[in-house]
Amino acid sequence: MPVVAIPGSKSITARALFLAAAADGVTTLVRPLRSDDTEGFAEGLVRLGYRVGRTPDTWQIDGRPQGPAVAEADVYCRDGATTARFLPTLAAAGHGTFRFDASPQMRRRPLLPLTRALRDLGVDLRHEETDGHHPLTVRASGVEGGEVVLDAGQSSQYLTALLLLGPLTRTGLRIRVTDLVSVPYVEITIAMMRAFGVEVTRDGDVFVVPPGGYRATTYAVEPDASTASYFFAAAAVTGGEVTVPGLGEGALQGDLGFVDVLRRMGAEVSVGVEGTTVRGTGELHGVTVNMRDISDTMPTLAAIAPFASGPVRIEDVANTRVKECDRLDACAENLRRLGVSVETGPDWIEIGPGAPVGAEVKTFGDHRIVMSFAVTGLRTPGVSFDDPGCVRKTFPGFHEEFGALRARL
Repeated sequence: MPVVAIPGSKSITARALFLAAAADGVTTLVRPLRSDDTEGFAEGLVRLGYRVGRTPDTWQIDGRPQGPAVAEADVYCRDGATTARFLPTLAAAGHGTFRFDASPQMRRRPLLPLTRALRDLGVDLRHEETDGHHPLTVRASGVEGGEVVLDAGQSSQYLTALLLLGPLTRTGLRIRVTDLVSVPYVEITIAMMRAFGVEVTRDGDVFVVPPGGYRATTYAVEPDASTASYFFAAAAVTGGEVTVPGLGEGALQGDLGFVDVLRRMGAEVSVGVEGTTVRGTGELHGVTVNMRDISDTMPTLAAIAPFASGPVRIEDVANTRVKECDRLDACAENLRRLGVSVETGPDWIEIGPGAPVGAEVKTFGDHRIVMSFAVTGLRTPGVSFDDPGCVRKTFPGFHEEFGALRARL
């Protein structure tokens, strides 16, 4: 039975870095993810004057509740959406002038609902080129707090950024949300804030965050559930079995819910205290599934859909169009390249059963497109990628680990 060691969660590592930087004292992160995104976040903190000590298995961060240690900084956010959205929000709580820019890919991704909310809270924030996109400059003088209205229908990261900011404001925040996607990611944020000493309350669409700051702690990062989806899917399509330790009952990440989709399709799934196991049964059924709350695993399901006995329809995933690429269109285009029948709409994709043929997958520089279609390649000889190295964003060793799994399966 192959046991796969999945790297730490990107989402949890990014939140932990923010919380550690904002906390009073020294925080130790155990088994954080080391990837281009998280290294970029850590480097951004260093540019803002925070001390970040890194060893292979632990990172230590000296928190500064008062904000960045420098009065001026120029921060490059690379491709990281969490870096590009969380760090300007963290900087706003301090004092100084801080400029943020990002890769061309990240420059295309939207920020406006978040930056509009920050402006409503009195933050002096200016987009230098296109409104709602990087680059931007924050002239920070602390944040008083108060009530703000937020549309988080494109990304839950907008809400997470404001929640994380709340304890650093002088009077706390009351956030009224008009739309919200990927709710489990917000639940991760609230649970992690609790671990750092802050209790968020929710009344319907209103989130209330008290002032008072965070306290430092030692925090263990659980394996990345989105990354685990590729290995679980591999078991389901090959009739093999895969166990991921450290990701089971009590896991923070909603993307572990992907195994429930595999169960509906016919795989055997066991979620225990110590980890999760998926075993393929030799057949996969068609399914219609709403993936609004686990949309990062949409490409994983799309990539294995041709092997199902009936159509696979994925609904309510409009937000995947504003990720590293338009993932709905990217999945559709690549499935067609492989000879598979596909239809799409504004927020859905439907994939017919078929026998994919080998072809080069167009990655659009998106790590999840590569890792998803690597699963297709387990049953389709000749699948290759125009940019296989873009997996470094979240899992630099993916191809080696997946190749080892292929051999064992």
